[in-house]
Amino acid sequence: MPFINKKIGFIGAGAMAEALIRSMLQGGLITPPSGVWASDIDVDRGRYLSDKYGIIFVENNKDLIEIVDAVIYAVKPFMMEQVVSEVSPHVREGQLHISIAAGIPLRTLEQNLPSGTPVIRVMPNTPCLIGEGASAYALGAAAGEEDEELVKEILKCAGTAVKVAENLMNAVTGLSGSGPAYVFLILEALIDGAVKAGLPRDVASVLASQTLAGSARLVQESGEHPARLKDMVTTPGGTTIAGLHVLEQGKLRAVLIDAVMAAARRAEELGSGKK
Repeated sequence: MPFINKKIGFIGAGAMAEALIRSMLQGGLITPPSGVWASDIDVDRGRYLSDKYGIIFVENNKDLIEIVDAVIYAVKPFMMEQVVSEVSPHVREGQLHISIAAGIPLRTLEQNLPSGTPVIRVMPNTPCLIGEGASAYALGAAAGEEDEELVKEILKCAGTAVKVAENLMNAVTGLSGSGPAYVFLILEALIDGAVKAGLPRDVASVLASQTLAGSARLVQESGEHPARLKDMVTTPGGTTIAGLHVLEQGKLRAVLIDAVMAAARRAEELGSGKK
């Protein structure tokens, strides 16, 4: 559903902002491109996005806040409270405010914005860059159905989106927010293992990447539990059980669980102002 004549602004014009901008424009959500505004302390970065996508770049957050219907805060967590307090005097009634800053709770925005301002917290991830993101969102007290619909449409352009209670957002950060890095590390290790076994690196890269992508798609489309699909590959006395035995000896399962938990705890620390 295109949001014709709607204006959406980004405070912060980094990689995640660009991913969302590109997905919205490619998905036809915002027409024309001049309906997207961005501000950033890095003027060269802002002008680059303006030239590339036809969006409007402004150097002053105030100028952006006074014109857009919804604003997305795409800044570092430690900058959030300062930025929100700075723009608060210029917020318009009914204007939607969306945060994609890891760990920052809804109350940080709600306490620093005018009473009754609709706020939504979102955790996207880097596969949004190719329209394959896994995002979650949580609604603030004043966010209504129309606000939720706008956020859902933005995130659907960039992949999959789910609604969760805010007390689960740090867990989301530990899983899908940080998860691509875990997968890239696993992928790199699989490629290195194949090279050690004798495969050329380019061949190993193609096979390993498609193996991960295909396995994930099989889980999604079959509806089977991952354990069931694992057992289907594992024949008695075969190659797969030999490899799985090594992974269990290395406690891969426990290490990945601990990684998700550690990232979730760090998100909580960021939300409490710990650097």
